[in-house]
Amino acid sequence: MIEPLELLARQDKWFLSAGDGVVFAPPLPAWLDAPGFWDEATLHQYAMSPLFTVTALDAEGREIPMRVASRRWTPAELSVEWRMANGMTAVEVRTLQPGGVFASEWRIRGLRESTIHLVAWTAQDGASVDPASASYTGALAFTRTLRDRRDVPLAVTAELACVGGATSWGAWMSEGDARLPYWALTPFVEKWRADGLPREIRLEGLDARGLLFAGVHRRVAVDGDGGAATFAMRLAPADPALRGAEPREEPRSPAATLGAASRRRWRELFDRPPAFRCSDPYLEHYYWYRWYGLWLNAVGPGAGNHRHPTVCEGVGPFHVPIAYSAQCHARELRWLRDPEHARGVLRTFFAHQKPDGSLHGRIYANHLQGTDFYHADWGGALLALDAAWPDDAFVREMFRPLERYAEWLVRTRDADGTGMIDVIDQYETGQEYTSRYLAVDPHADRYGWENRIRLKGIDVTVYAYALFRALERLAPRSGAPDAAGRWSAAAERTAAAVRERMWDPDAGMFFDVHPGTGERTGVKAAVCFYPYFTDLATAEHVPGLESHLLSPREFWTDFPVPSAALDDPMFDAEGEWRGKRHACPWNGRTWPMTNSHVVEALARAARTHAPHLRPAAAQLLHRFVRMMFRDGDLTRPNCYEHYNPLSGHASAYRGIDDYQHSWVADLIIGCVMGVLPRDRGITVDPLPFGLERAELTGLLVRGRRVDVFLDGDRMTVRADDEVHESAIGEPIEIDA
Repeated sequence: MIEPLELLARQDKWFLSAGDGVVFAPPLPAWLDAPGFWDEATLHQYAMSPLFTVTALDAEGREIPMRVASRRWTPAELSVEWRMANGMTAVEVRTLQPGGVFASEWRIRGLRESTIHLVAWTAQDGASVDPASASYTGALAFTRTLRDRRDVPLAVTAELACVGGATSWGAWMSEGDARLPYWALTPFVEKWRADGLPREIRLEGLDARGLLFAGVHRRVAVDGDGGAATFAMRLAPADPALRGAEPREEPRSPAATLGAASRRRWRELFDRPPAFRCSDPYLEHYYWYRWYGLWLNAVGPGAGNHRHPTVCEGVGPFHVPIAYSAQCHARELRWLRDPEHARGVLRTFFAHQKPDGSLHGRIYANHLQGTDFYHADWGGALLALDAAWPDDAFVREMFRPLERYAEWLVRTRDADGTGMIDVIDQYETGQEYTSRYLAVDPHADRYGWENRIRLKGIDVTVYAYALFRALERLAPRSGAPDAAGRWSAAAERTAAAVRERMWDPDAGMFFDVHPGTGERTGVKAAVCFYPYFTDLATAEHVPGLESHLLSPREFWTDFPVPSAALDDPMFDAEGEWRGKRHACPWNGRTWPMTNSHVVEALARAARTHAPHLRPAAAQLLHRFVRMMFRDGDLTRPNCYEHYNPLSGHASAYRGIDDYQHSWVADLIIGCVMGVLPRDRGITVDPLPFGLERAELTGLLVRGRRVDVFLDGDRMTVRADDEVHESAIGEPIEIDA
């Protein structure tokens, strides 16, 4: 059996989460070699630093220097082995527990019996701390006001404690701003007494400027069995209404550890998707890595942060923040044994729908809503979920909100009735530094991409078409069957516009359209292939897909698919625009988000119109997955925002890994194993990856238990008690 925790173990990672919207994933950490959590943590979309560190003292209160001997990470924990200057060794296990609890467990060993002191302490910006909130009732507690990137405040309560009780404690204000994990800079050095800290809180002063130092101390007797201590800091919104449900306490034996509890939780999470094994270690490894990424950023009745777009299981005060990541999550989470995870993603966004029918691009909390708007494939996401888990009640629940959104799109983004959807600024696609906008305004980058740039976008038009078709198909089950004709007409109008006005028969490619002239822009971008993942593209369009996508001079690079063609005048593989490297360049970098769409497009074209493209579709997915391993190292999977299409170098300079604006597990299930849910049944049609073996077991889809086994060029499918066999390339049809 696959043990994902061990499969994913490595030495160079640090991200931790308990799946409730609180994450330890500092983008560019500076203090991983300091005990505890001194780097930035994220409570929903709010960053807080530092949390706390741990210092060791000898019996006389002198600091015992420590150095890292080794570090090992799994999704459940970060284990650090320490060498102490007094000859002792220590193992620290850092975990993130439900409810925003950051835990640091210590086990210390020495050659002789002795007593040492461990102090967990923090240094907080005094001006943002409410002095009246500071107290000690088994934990040192204080309230600090954090601010998000829009300067919206959130009061957060922090509680620093020693599990089992502290020997001593104390908190003081100090002038200065040296927020460094250095014991010698703290007031604790001079406050230390023979029995520890003075057990007092002194937050007086002429003003609030400076630092709040707070610490809890534990005396540790190190005998033949060693000594142990556990420290933790809990972060939670000060307003109880924003906390969501309290975490369920797990029954534990007295000898159990928080590390063991974290490992149990993560094993349970990895048991939820179907199990996948494969003779190609990259496909197998990345399948489980993607589920780690989803759970890292997942939430129960709470939600995530702007650094790591999140998943939502259901309702609660904090929710999924990024629109175009939610469409990806819905596709991935539909393969879980419980469809409520995927349904929660869609529910969350549409629960916050604006009165005019539009949607927030980012959703933070019931009382905090982002003003950005991003186009997303809501129709495709809903149909994908419904294909795997059809449910008329959910269709009825979602139909009217989706319809209101479609009405808003038609009213405001197709006001001229062309059937094509307008992009009116960069934020609607999340793409900047691209020739797509220069084709409309040659000076667009001179005054800022966020200005009102109107472009009839091929990508957003395809999204709208998919939404119209979804409404047409779902109307008979929605309680509003008469709506089918309306949305059928809208879909046909958009389809005609895409095929007649956005398709260039001479170039053999779909393009954006200039809203003023009505002319195609001729800018070759990866999004121009989006029509192929719908029925917008017909057999007559396939030669264009093949000639452009599979061309090494345009898009078929060593690490495909670049966001802009290699022959684009502004193309740059290294993320530069006019000589300057940027954070989010769309003039040639390879983006996993776009790749997900393009793999889907090529696979659909191969299955529907051009069987000779099936090997190319398999190759594209395989190269996509291989790209997301640092230097091809099987132990170092990743998912950065974008990559160099020629060298494969990732945007590590952004410091943001495990970006979830794409779908990969869904592609592995659908393309490698070939599982394709459809109305009234399931098709199993793997693409030719040339695998020695592969198996997908424990899949629940359309009310049936399905297992798929590949052995060379043969496949066996078990659907409940039925067994079907065939050759790869000869689809198996299962009624459901």
